Amino acid sequence: MAAPKRQTTPRDGELAARIVDTAIAIAEEEGWDNVRLRRVADALGITLADLGRHFRDLDAVADAWFGRARAAMLAPLEPEFAALPARERLKILIWRWFDALAPHREVTVQMLRTKTWPYHPHHWAPMIFNLSRTIQWLRDAAGLDAGGRRRQLEEIGLTGLFLATLAVWARDDTLGQERTRRFLDRRLARADMLMALARGRKRREPQTD
Repeated sequence: MAAPKRQTTPRDGELAARIVDTAIAIAEEEGWDNVRLRRVADALGITLADLGRHFRDLDAVADAWFGRARAAMLAPLEPEFAALPARERLKILIWRWFDALAPHREVTVQMLRTKTWPYHPHHWAPMIFNLSRTIQWLRDAAGLDAGGRRRQLEEIGLTGLFLATLAVWARDDTLGQERTRRFLDRRLARADMLMALARGRKRREPQTD
């Protein structure tokens, strides 16, 4: 007979959040590569076994940090959001993701570098799947409901846009991340123009029997 699943409690969620916050605080002082889970546990007055019940390793702590950005992106919006053009909806949602990580941008970039380190291939596949999930959530939250070929093109385009914006954001030390904001605006405007051209070309194509 299988053992019953352990039920999570609000206190479990609170401790998990404190583990992430403590790891981030240590990383701000010493860098993400120098964070050790035993030090996080010591700082919180818990055992490694207690910490291990929440996170399998430090990479899982990083995933939880990025999970906060996804939650911020998907937080409820004003009803007027749905009436905005798709370009504006995407800009708001993408920027919510980056804004959630901005207070610890340098540590976030260090996390990503650790995930893509050549000697960490076991992190690559989960990272690709997490990126794909983020793009799917982004499409859904933005109300992009196309199917078939158009959906595939949207997914490819949004993935490229997201990664390109991330690359700019990783090096952006301007006030309010203004450089990244301008970059995102330009890329979204270009995508909007290309989609409009594609729709116009499709309307002009002769119909065949």
